[in-house]
Amino acid sequence: MELVELDALATARAVGSRAVSAVEVATAYLERAERLSPFVGAYARLTPELALVQAAAVDAAVARAEAVGPLAGVPCPIKDLNPVAGVGLEAGSVALRGNVADVDDDIVGWFASAGTVMLGKTATPEFGLPCYTEPEGAPAARTPWDLTRSAGGSGGGAAAAVATGLAPIAHASDAGGSIRIPASACGLVGLKASRGRISAGRLRPPGPGLGTDGVLTRTVADTAVALDVLAGHGVGETYLAPPPAAPFLDAARREPGRLRVGVLTTPVIAEADVHPACLAAARATAETLADLGHQVDEAPVPFPVQRWEAFGALWAVGAASIPLPGEAEPVLRPLTRWLRETGRATSGVEYAAAAAAVQRLTVEVALAWDAFDVILTPTLAQPPALVGALRNDADPAADFAAQTRFTPWTSVYNLSGRPAVSLPLHTAEVDGRRLPIGVMLGGRFGAEEVLLSLSAQLESAVGWEHPFVSQDPN
Repeated sequence: MELVELDALATARAVGSRAVSAVEVATAYLERAERLSPFVGAYARLTPELALVQAAAVDAAVARAEAVGPLAGVPCPIKDLNPVAGVGLEAGSVALRGNVADVDDDIVGWFASAGTVMLGKTATPEFGLPCYTEPEGAPAARTPWDLTRSAGGSGGGAAAAVATGLAPIAHASDAGGSIRIPASACGLVGLKASRGRISAGRLRPPGPGLGTDGVLTRTVADTAVALDVLAGHGVGETYLAPPPAAPFLDAARREPGRLRVGVLTTPVIAEADVHPACLAAARATAETLADLGHQVDEAPVPFPVQRWEAFGALWAVGAASIPLPGEAEPVLRPLTRWLRETGRATSGVEYAAAAAAVQRLTVEVALAWDAFDVILTPTLAQPPALVGALRNDADPAADFAAQTRFTPWTSVYNLSGRPAVSLPLHTAEVDGRRLPIGVMLGGRFGAEEVLLSLSAQLESAVGWEHPFVSQDPN
């Protein structure tokens, strides 16, 4: 196979057995990324010198028969919201243009300890706030399935890289769906872990616990091994998930047993129209699960739409809390400015009420869904959006509302702290193009093992494809 068609675990095996060198792998990906990234908007910047130094270090360790990590020699770019010492950190914003980080985020070290090679920083929208990746002055991140459509956000660059074969795995993060949204748009596996499963590290306070780091991958096993790499590093954590009974990779290699699955196709956080292809994908998955022997029933809507407003308050205050000099404000995107203004106008009492509302909502979700092992929904209400279709600079409030209608299930799991995974189980013909349609499985708090086992079972039963681009797209 072409090196760029190997998944992460297969790449690590090839490097570890000296069938191929890490330098050869890095070189192949760097050459491909240099050629194709501008078309799909994958990378904010490549770091070839750093990548080749790291790859050579992996090869030297393998040659000395030293223990190497489970992802030895695997290219894994870092999202441009996280600092890497000596590398540009612009967070998708012209306000930070030319900024260079002077320290590594902790997660950068955890990936490095596993043997990964950092090819560069992947593109993100301004401060990761919207669910589309259209940074000012840079190419929009596009799904390689149809270059007129968005790769989603905020991990759009990471998803475009993995789906196009510009990296076998990529760091991502998710505070409202930013791993699962691009996973659906690009036909990938994207897991948001339980709150407290992956530490925020020493540089970033966890805040209200909406966000978590993770990865975008092409296989369930790659997602599982990455979770083994990233979990369990925290010290003095604000939030802490119970440790797994065994490695997560083991969970992805065993049968899940008979599970009770709840199916929900009614939007939760917004009143939204759901595309027939998204409904069909969820229903087809429900049928597959029943054929596999699982008990499949209808699941209730866990709370009224209005209850979600607490998320909006927390999101806006989070945007307002981004440390920026006053002179940066005028050059920010309209959506960012609107969110920051909304956040600054939120009183301490209102913020406390929103935090309390989230805690009540978490109880409501548990009461509604804990009778089920897994909740099945579409990942998104629509197929991958056309580039620019959600963005509305003239009316940022309308922009934000359009995003909620596009993603009416994802942030439930950020609010409740539960794990959820988007799987590329289906495709559909939309406007003459074959597009990926993700489905989402959500679990009880701390139940990543169940989700990974069931996801692997579905991967085996249904399978999925990836549209590697063999020549410059146009």
